[in-house]
Amino acid sequence: MPTSASIKPASAGSLTLASYISFVPIGIATVFLGPMLPVLSERWSMNYSQAGALFAVQYVSSTVAVALSGVLVTRYGFRFPIKTGLLLMAAGLALLMTGPKQLALLCIAAYGAGLGLATPAGNLLVAELNPDRRSATLSWLNFYWSAGAVSCPFLVAYAAKVHQVPLLLACVSAFSLVVALAFAVLPAPIFELAKTPGPVKTTVPAIQRKLNMFFILAALFFLYVGTENAFGGWVASFAKSLGNLPAVMALLTPSFFYAALTFGRCLAPILLRNVDEIRLVQIGLVIACLGTAGLMFSRGLTGIAVSACAAGLGLSYVYPITISVLSREFGPSSSAIASVMFVLANVGGGLLPWIVGIVSNRYGTLKAGLFVPLLGCAAMCALYFRDWRPSYSTNMQSP
Repeated sequence: MPTSASIKPASAGSLTLASYISFVPIGIATVFLGPMLPVLSERWSMNYSQAGALFAVQYVSSTVAVALSGVLVTRYGFRFPIKTGLLLMAAGLALLMTGPKQLALLCIAAYGAGLGLATPAGNLLVAELNPDRRSATLSWLNFYWSAGAVSCPFLVAYAAKVHQVPLLLACVSAFSLVVALAFAVLPAPIFELAKTPGPVKTTVPAIQRKLNMFFILAALFFLYVGTENAFGGWVASFAKSLGNLPAVMALLTPSFFYAALTFGRCLAPILLRNVDEIRLVQIGLVIACLGTAGLMFSRGLTGIAVSACAAGLGLSYVYPITISVLSREFGPSSSAIASVMFVLANVGGGLLPWIVGIVSNRYGTLKAGLFVPLLGCAAMCALYFRDWRPSYSTNMQSP
């Protein structure tokens, strides 16, 4: 299979566009548990800790699938795990509300596995297809993810209001299936990618620099996905716990967070023309810390909306730029290293929301649990303000 240098522009554009579209249902499925949590908790009479365990089911299966995704990409190319993941998502969502809790757990695990297969393959594909503007195209890719994510609470709230949640699940499942079929029928001349190993620096300073960057990025992947899921997954339950908002409005509160996330990722390609990407992330993480802290002191819809928008806008730049830095720093080795990073991301994505539920259940209030995403934002802020820019700058100047 050819390297990214031999990909035809038309083929690269078609694959990039297909990846963009696939991330709409992926975005919906990723955040689906958050706005659905009050509905599922009421359906099965779950407490905070039991409800938080649903996130763990999704992300344990997703983590296993992420590890498998790297193997599948190496052997079959990028499109195979994307197609397989979308099919698993379609099956899991379609059957989620058709039986008892045990079946629902299996369905959550199934669409979690689908996310684990499709998400890393899509990110890496876009990064390799667009080596000269990775941060911008990855921001657009995650913009489409955010578009799906921000629409999800509205869809769930409306479906719950008219008692048509199963119909909503069927529609999202059908969307995933159609996109999977679209990937399957892409023209044959569209090439897949395979990386060819390049020369590896073996000097002690080079090895130490790579090790330092590896551990920094590992922590960032773990913390980012965990923090985003902890905030987005529990904000609806926090709004409902205040007791002064209509049930439908409480279900809609995650949309403020994901709308800001979407807007930030749409804005990122413009800002990156004039602002260094590391500086953009640093500014964003400071804003995210303020937004997360603000949510803990919110008493009504206005406070929740402002805090969620600040947190979403601040976090919007972190993930695509972190993937871009990973791809650039590790070059031909990034596919193998990315498998480890995405596994850690999924571990964080399942663990931190679960910890929110455990802490909230322990202290009898979700305000206590919200310290978890706040600490996550603060830790990422500390990591991005570390003095690792010389390594970053050197890498940018190397051929």
